[in-house]
Amino acid sequence: MTVLMLATELAKRPVVTLAGEAVAQVKDVVFDSGGGRVGAFTLSGRGLFSGPMKQALPWSGVTGLGEDAVMIRGEEVLEDRKEVVERSGPGGGDVLGARVLSDAGVELGKVTDVVIEVTREAAAVAGYQVDSTEALGHQERTVYLPLAGTLAISGEALLVPALAAEYVAEDLPGFAERVRAFRTRTTEA
Repeated sequence: MTVLMLATELAKRPVVTLAGEAVAQVKDVVFDSGGGRVGAFTLSGRGLFSGPMKQALPWSGVTGLGEDAVMIRGEEVLEDRKEVVERSGPGGGDVLGARVLSDAGVELGKVTDVVIEVTREAAAVAGYQVDSTEALGHQERTVYLPLAGTLAISGEALLVPALAAEYVAEDLPGFAERVRAFRTRTTEA
């Protein structure tokens, strides 16, 4: 089963052992630089005055990622935060707020969130939540833009194929079908 969720929704989600013990909460999602997959989660302690933890949760330690919690076997799967983040490789920076440009030179909007596709085996970037421009025909509306192969990314701009604009969805539930159709079309081309 595949589930789509927003990266920002994962912040503060509890990390719970299979024995039912809440050991931390998600602070940030760390994407690996190579394939747009979730590589790890940085963690913070539970409670109002808890700060960042020195440990992180690599994706390999996750047994389940659901709407209410991130499940792990036990605390032994947590690893040194610095090592986990370094293993993910150099990133392209934070994409939130970045302009989205098509390879045809058209500004499509600004990234407001990252859409993550969660399966039993992995969690990967499926697309972006974007505050759209008039070029997408949805000016000043939040839409979802699929990802099949980002051409370039920096802290300032995200370059996507112009074809992606044809597969925009206005809601997250409808986005899953648009992503499948976009991937089918790009693999046929």
